[in-house]
Amino acid sequence: MLKPIKGEITFNDNGKGYKKCIGYVPQHASVDEIFPITVLEMVLTGRYEKMGLFKRPKEVDYKIAEKMLKNVGIANLATKNYRELSGGQKQRTLIARAMVGEPKILILDEPVEGMDIQGEIAIMELIKTLHAEYKLTVILVSHNLNIVANYVKTLSIIDKNTLKLGPVDSMLNEETLAKVYGIKAKIANISGHKVIIPELNE
Repeated sequence: MLKPIKGEITFNDNGKGYKKCIGYVPQHASVDEIFPITVLEMVLTGRYEKMGLFKRPKEVDYKIAEKMLKNVGIANLATKNYRELSGGQKQRTLIARAMVGEPKILILDEPVEGMDIQGEIAIMELIKTLHAEYKLTVILVSHNLNIVANYVKTLSIIDKNTLKLGPVDSMLNEETLAKVYGIKAKIANISGHKVIIPELNE
């Protein structure tokens, strides 16, 4: 975590122990795959903050990891090599790795990057389920505006050097799309879902 340029950010009163309260899910494409590792072993690396870096996993660690693999829908892949997984399966593995640390805050970097629409929806529905089941605060970075429009409650937009924060319904509008993204677009409501439709040049 970066230190603030000015002021301070407090967490749990004194700011200590924040690492144990935060689960981070990177883009799956950024994860080093040079070493062969099974899905279960990958998930167990998320327990290091709890058990210590050089300590071996105990039975309780294995049980937590196996339960989380089941929760994210890939228990059947536990012994498979991580490198052999599809993009969606890798993302589920990384989400499970973050969740076994028992976080209160889950941070995800482009969780649906490089996926087809079916994969996008599956991952976002999983995140939605985990958010509700574990009472998580979920923070995600995404350039997928249709995902943002339908799954996010509070939106933060960086416009040059200005940070804006507010409810997604008021923040994500045609004016914002034109100013921040430089596009003309309409926001339609189809069967209860928001769809951003850009205007194309003729």
